[in-house]
Amino acid sequence: MKKFLIVGLGNIGDEYAETRHNIGFKVLDKLANKKEFSFETVKLGDVGIYKLKGRSILCLKPSTYMNRSGKAIKYWMDKEKIPLENILVITDDINLPFGTIRVKTKGSDGGHNGLKDTQEYLQTTKYNRFRFGVGSDFGKGRQVEYVLGKWNEEENLIMEERLNKSQELIDSFVLSGISRTMNQFNGS
Repeated sequence: MKKFLIVGLGNIGDEYAETRHNIGFKVLDKLANKKEFSFETVKLGDVGIYKLKGRSILCLKPSTYMNRSGKAIKYWMDKEKIPLENILVITDDINLPFGTIRVKTKGSDGGHNGLKDTQEYLQTTKYNRFRFGVGSDFGKGRQVEYVLGKWNEEENLIMEERLNKSQELIDSFVLSGISRTMNQFNGS
């Protein structure tokens, strides 16, 4: 059976639950609700598993905090023998307008510490990532405050639609591969 690892980056703890930086956790929570699976707290994170058309998908919300995500990703990748091409890392991106989706197969960390740590543990910049735009509506020196801030009313109004689009993207990645997923979803 083909295995996939879908990783949602975020920070553990109630104080981070509805923050922009935790969009990776939010996407996976929505996925769990839609696919009817639950998360169990295990080594280095919360893990949930579901099946889709003969494929096994392991979803991971690392408990290592955002800036140390790579350790959990590498552990579960090795433990479950999941090849690098079957991994998708979901993260926030301040360089994209709110709700914009960008899927890439490689690239720099773009100043994102979660991606930076992932690259260090995986020893490559060639891994699939799903960047969810959170916008950049903050003043100079206010980036941390912004990404650790809660969604505003306007963002919450369209969040459900964006989360549904994210579920479609994950299904596409698992069933159709990264190239088709990039063609279908980038910029949507």
